[in-house]
Amino acid sequence: MNITDRFLKYVSFHTTSDENTNMIPSTPGQMIFAQYLVNELKSIGLQEVELDKNGYIMASLPANTDKSVPVIGFIAHMDTSPEMSGKHIKPRIIKNYDGNDILLNEEEVIVLETATYPEIQQYTGQDIIVTDGTTLLGADDKAGIAEIVTAMEHLIAHPEIKHGKIRIAFTPDEEIGQGADHFDVKKFAAEWAYTMDGSQIGELEYENFNAASAKVSFRGLNVHPGYAKHKMVNSIRIAHQFASMLPRHETPEHTEGYEGFYHLIASEGSVEKSTLNYIIRDHDRDRFERRKKEMQHLVNKINAEFGAGTAEIEIRDQYYNMLEKVEPVLHIVHLAEEAMKEIGITPHIKPIRGGTDGARLSFEGLPCPNIFAGGHNFHGRFEYLPIPSMEKATELIVKIAQKLEEQS
Repeated sequence: MNITDRFLKYVSFHTTSDENTNMIPSTPGQMIFAQYLVNELKSIGLQEVELDKNGYIMASLPANTDKSVPVIGFIAHMDTSPEMSGKHIKPRIIKNYDGNDILLNEEEVIVLETATYPEIQQYTGQDIIVTDGTTLLGADDKAGIAEIVTAMEHLIAHPEIKHGKIRIAFTPDEEIGQGADHFDVKKFAAEWAYTMDGSQIGELEYENFNAASAKVSFRGLNVHPGYAKHKMVNSIRIAHQFASMLPRHETPEHTEGYEGFYHLIASEGSVEKSTLNYIIRDHDRDRFERRKKEMQHLVNKINAEFGAGTAEIEIRDQYYNMLEKVEPVLHIVHLAEEAMKEIGITPHIKPIRGGTDGARLSFEGLPCPNIFAGGHNFHGRFEYLPIPSMEKATELIVKIAQKLEEQS
């Protein structure tokens, strides 16, 4: 199976994760996809293929060299973002993209506009996979899985390419910050790994956000509106007041690079009770801690104005900046960078404005820089994937394994 057909098969599985189910994995579709992958990995000849009860897949490609080569790993995640539907994805291949706007959905007049997404024009002349405008695509991170599987298949078919032992893993629930919760680093038994979870071709990342989630709850009191004076407490209005107290321009749509933010991702409310769900992000650990304290400070101000217990906040740390753990072993980044250059890719080293499973795994003893998977506009209807980028990512995995053996 070629990599395009493999990817198109993978996105047919509905694997949207859901932080509210209290299940592991959080949704049944992830386990269904995992079982499919286990059968595929066995069929192409990988060994030590295992799927545990939590939905984590691990497998091995044995070394084919007598050299003592460090065991390395490649990791990708199976779930797609809950920010938009990943069910009934209808991908379409735009052949020889002409550089113009793409009509994704004629009936609903959904257009991927180059004025909004000008970076797509760098792929003029290439074949690009797009959505029908009603779902996300799932390149985050099914492109990464397709690349790893295809690279392993290629190495098995070409024993003349020498390499050490390679471990691969596919994880559930990365998109809801739980992808590393049950990852057994000791069992994985690699010295380091690479997550194939970046975006455009050439991306190589070993810095990411420090991340937390925050749920702010507001308690109100409902009274007939005709007799509500000095009695009603409208939790919706209080929630709006809280949201307006956060810095207006410290949001995703106003920040870039190393700039952090507060991001309101969901809200729900009635007069009696309202909730706001935020994510908090910053590359700098001190600023990250200050952001969490600021959220608590604003809750305290609400309670001072409206009464104790009006507002409550639950903050949960999700992951930290992997730079702290990767910096002492930067040779693993240099290996990937050199491999890129050897296959004609210009490395684009930058901080991740997000996170990967590798961020948490780095703090658990498995340093994990992040490599591009090739997609763009993750988590939304305008997600797309240039096929040559996916093919290059596959070639890069092979080259990293080959270079490491040569240097050992």
